[in-house]
Amino acid sequence: MKLVRFGEKEKERPGVWMGDGRILDVRSLAFHIEDYNEHFFANYGLEQLRVLLDDPGAQYVSAEGVRLGTPIARPSKIICVGANYADHAKEFGHDIPQEPILFSKASTAMNGPNDPIVLPDGAEVVDSEAELAVVIGKKASKVRAADALDYVAGYTVLNDVTERVVQKSNGQWFRGKGFDSFCPIGPFLVTAEEIPEIDNLRVWQRYNGDMLQDGNTADMMFKIPFLVTYISQGITLLPGDIISTGTPHGIGSVRDPQVLMQPGGVVELGVDGVGEQRSNVL
Repeated sequence: MKLVRFGEKEKERPGVWMGDGRILDVRSLAFHIEDYNEHFFANYGLEQLRVLLDDPGAQYVSAEGVRLGTPIARPSKIICVGANYADHAKEFGHDIPQEPILFSKASTAMNGPNDPIVLPDGAEVVDSEAELAVVIGKKASKVRAADALDYVAGYTVLNDVTERVVQKSNGQWFRGKGFDSFCPIGPFLVTAEEIPEIDNLRVWQRYNGDMLQDGNTADMMFKIPFLVTYISQGITLLPGDIISTGTPHGIGSVRDPQVLMQPGGVVELGVDGVGEQRSNVL
């Protein structure tokens, strides 16, 4: 299944992308499914959706022209993995990490997959980074690697937009990565069973039509089962939480000349089989 949230910003409704020009309007049948949030995932929400797909009373809306929001309502945590692709670590001047580098993004930075990215006043060096993100489906604490994928509800696309000057000058990464609109997510939450080869997915980004990033999840140093295990040893992951798995090489700020996000620019990125985004820069 491909879960979406559609409609006006902050008034999105839960839906299922049917792939034939229609969106299943979940709430028209199941009033108790308020949103795709912690309660939904923790209370067999995905199983309920599968039943709704076969309901003869299902109602649909046309997907044409409909705004898509983030496919997950605001999670308790967005945990990101830095320098998880060796070539990206090298291009950014990092040593190859011996264990995952973790940081977080503000939940208020979440943005729809096609909503504009708004640069903050005084922004100087802004990158976007294409990433595969994992959505947790049930409470995870001290998970064994062999069981880790059982805790995954599905996958989505995340753009880790970053103001590099702020990131470097602050001595920490949170503010430079946490500005409003700096975390486009979606368009879909693709359920886990639809992505059997998670370690062989193309991750790419274009800026103004030119290819910047063209990598593959096969090159991640720390794979998804390890990340779920590593994080959950001391941090409980709640249903709906997001783990963004890092970005491949090719970011604009390390190029010569630099390719930086500027007002009027267009960012396109995606993960094959998971979804694509297109954001205007304002």
